[in-house]
Amino acid sequence: MGQSPSPRVETQTARSGSMQKRVLAGGAVGQFIEFYDFSLYGLSALILATHFFPSGSTFTAMLATFATFGVAFLIRPLGGLFFGALGDRIGRRPVLFITLMGIGLATVGIGLMPSYSAIGFAAPVLLVFFRLIQGFSAGGESVGAPAFVLEHAPLERRGLWLGVTIGATALPGVLAGGLILGLNLLFGPDGYEEWAWRIPFLLALPLSVFGFWIRSRTEESPEFQKVLKSAEAKEYSPIREAFRTNGKRMVQVALVCGLMALSFYFLAGYFVSFLQTAGGLSRAQSLGLNAIVMALMATGAPLTGLIGDKVGRRPMLLAGSAGLAILVIPAFLLITSGNVGVALLGQLVYIIPLLVFGAGSSTIFVEIFQTKTRFTSAAVSYNVGYALLGGTAPLVGTWLVETTGSVVSPGVYLAVYAVIVFLVVRFGGIPETHPLLGKNRPEKTELVTQK
Repeated sequence: MGQSPSPRVETQTARSGSMQKRVLAGGAVGQFIEFYDFSLYGLSALILATHFFPSGSTFTAMLATFATFGVAFLIRPLGGLFFGALGDRIGRRPVLFITLMGIGLATVGIGLMPSYSAIGFAAPVLLVFFRLIQGFSAGGESVGAPAFVLEHAPLERRGLWLGVTIGATALPGVLAGGLILGLNLLFGPDGYEEWAWRIPFLLALPLSVFGFWIRSRTEESPEFQKVLKSAEAKEYSPIREAFRTNGKRMVQVALVCGLMALSFYFLAGYFVSFLQTAGGLSRAQSLGLNAIVMALMATGAPLTGLIGDKVGRRPMLLAGSAGLAILVIPAFLLITSGNVGVALLGQLVYIIPLLVFGAGSSTIFVEIFQTKTRFTSAAVSYNVGYALLGGTAPLVGTWLVETTGSVVSPGVYLAVYAVIVFLVVRFGGIPETHPLLGKNRPEKTELVTQK
């Protein structure tokens, strides 16, 4: 008969499982707070335009507001480069403390800002300043948290675990939308527009403190600890090494992440305003629909991540990008119908291929790189994609509708880019990175030691 595991082994196993759960919770909370800020800004665009960008033209004020939304994305690659290199040198965990608090404090700053009527031109300048802090910090958080989770996750469940963190990026839309709707009902439209809009921004502080506490109870992954203790760790530059060895892969990841960014920020940062201006729905209706769809995104992401663990990352990328190319224009026609039920159906049509694509992109963008340069390589490429496509999504969408006169023009833009990404994935040599399925697996030696 075989011997039973010793109490010491059982204790270590239980401790390891408990640590993994805390890492997953810490990663999810960090992603939640990061996207809470960006979702809140998008959902509050009309209010922010009124308070900080007064203009005789609603269109001009909205463009200024969405341009400021994009500013945070433009600086994200610099934040990714800075925090990525730091994370590859000293560890993921200390960097994630800094990024979390940076995002939270800047979001609170927006909630405390005086309006244009009180301090004049200093108001939009301050808004840009806080957005730059948010974007710089998010450049590290957006990649550090998934990388941290990936390195702790079981090999056969990486997609599921990353799906949980991606699901956490959709929940802020639910919370922020629910808060805004509730505050509107509690204080009335006038009370909300005058002062109560600040409350959701101020809540970022306790959320950040909670995330900080969870992360204080985690440890670096054994996978990264080996890299940190290796003799070469003190002799190489993560930035130089990343660009020298991963240049092609970084371009591919930027293109792939760009589609996820464009699709997601149309949904999270643009559709609430779009449903009001182009679809003729009320603010309450737009917020309610967005909350429903974002809740479905949050619950669907782990499920599609689990499917990705079964079939691989590339099939999910191919199916998702093809689905977006085919379905996005019909979805936009439904979304702008002016009918609440039909608009909801349009958003459901929209998120199905987005969930499928996200299951592949959320895992492959960190899984494709080696541990010692993972943070730097993924942070630069991910944030370039998000800066170019995600940060400009509301601005481009608003401009396209205004200049073309067509409410489906943003959908055409998204469909064309989805075709480009499909071709890149299909013919560009992007490998299958699933550690138990891919033939050209990165880090073969590391993967063997983890089994």
